Amino acid sequence: MSGLATAVPAPLAVSIGDPAGIGPEILAKAWEARDAAGLPPFFAIGDARALAAVWGGPVEVLSSPGDAAAAFARALPLIQVDDPGEIVPGDPNLAGARCALDSLEIAVGLTRTGMAGGVVTGPVSKAQLYAIGFDYPGQTEFIAERCGISAANAVMMLAGPSLRTVPVTVHLPLAEVPRVLTAELIIAKARVAARALVRDYGIANPRLAIAGLNPHAGESGTLGREEVDILRPAIEQLLADGIAVTGPLAADTMFHAAARERYDVALCMYHDQALIPLKTLDFEDGVNVTLGLPIVRTSPDHGTAFGLAGRNLASPRAMMAAIRMAGDCAARRLAG
Repeated sequence: MSGLATAVPAPLAVSIGDPAGIGPEILAKAWEARDAAGLPPFFAIGDARALAAVWGGPVEVLSSPGDAAAAFARALPLIQVDDPGEIVPGDPNLAGARCALDSLEIAVGLTRTGMAGGVVTGPVSKAQLYAIGFDYPGQTEFIAERCGISAANAVMMLAGPSLRTVPVTVHLPLAEVPRVLTAELIIAKARVAARALVRDYGIANPRLAIAGLNPHAGESGTLGREEVDILRPAIEQLLADGIAVTGPLAADTMFHAAARERYDVALCMYHDQALIPLKTLDFEDGVNVTLGLPIVRTSPDHGTAFGLAGRNLASPRAMMAAIRMAGDCAARRLAG
């Protein structure tokens, strides 16, 4: 626990996510553990009935986000959104998806205006969102657009106690990765990550490690040319920029304990290369952070888990980690 979160400029806005998922439960459990976990003040955005369906604790509906700090000690503060219809844990519907989207929109808007210190987003169902006309790959791209940032400049980082990773390409079929991967893309993601580690994580001289795409980092071109033709030119440019970067490294030997001590973030070439080690090491404490935004945004690194919803089985650890990390990042920005 860093203690930085006590200096958060305003309570964090937490969108509950899909009301039929585990978002309401893990958020309620996070509030219950707020003191023991050292969490900064936050308020929920969603429907009070979603919380009541899974939790019997105190909820205080706010008339203004400015009342959240005072209410936080006695109840879970809540900004109520429009009635989403019937809420049944584990049984998502389109009204619930609209509730999730409205909650996200409000959370981003309040943070952009300074009424919230940062955004923590609960898990949503992309299938349900797509069914109501949501045309973004995910919440990250939606938030970037609302902040006036190109989606290409909003970088996903997965962070846990043991590891930080950035997937250079994200939600793509594996067969498409070599076509999309370019030196320019690697350079852009690395620059955003390096700046964010300084600004939001207090790392004065961040060390970046670049994973190879191919087995054994291509074996000097005998197992693939991407390391020679794409990754090495990108690394040379980053070194010229003054960024401490190493690679391309063989991905199968860069995630053991001794190797992780040599870098602050690993840039991985595709989704699973970044997420498998993170979820193996920090499954219950992993946080999805969006770098490159004018606001702080984090999210627990897991989904809606509809099969667990309403059964009091969901762990709040990732939600608590996301809230704590958002508070620490916001405090560093305030101090900087």
